[in-house]
Amino acid sequence: MKSDESEGKIQILTEINKLIHEPARLMIISLLYVIENADFVWIKGQTGLTDGNLSSHLSKLESAGYVTVEKSIKNKKTNTLLKLSEGGRKAFEEYRKKLTQILGSTDN
Repeated sequence: MKSDESEGKIQILTEINKLIHEPARLMIISLLYVIENADFVWIKGQTGLTDGNLSSHLSKLESAGYVTVEKSIKNKKTNTLLKLSEGGRKAFEEYRKKLTQILGSTDN
């Protein structure tokens, strides 16, 4: 691999969105990317995260504007609906694009 090419790949790697790249948040965003919305319990079951871990990661994603969290009462129980925001969708698409650039370069 040429030195300039290597430097370019390293530069792309440094630009990877670290908020999304964290494995638990990557699972959450990936799930929400392919479905319109999901409730907290379903995401918890799919990811295997505990209530506390999932809440913590969702707070970070919500603070970044990537996920919206809507709470409602359903059958006398709190229901938490999660949805990927437009900003979150764009950030994830950019993340995927950069990751594809890096991974595509390893075929040599």
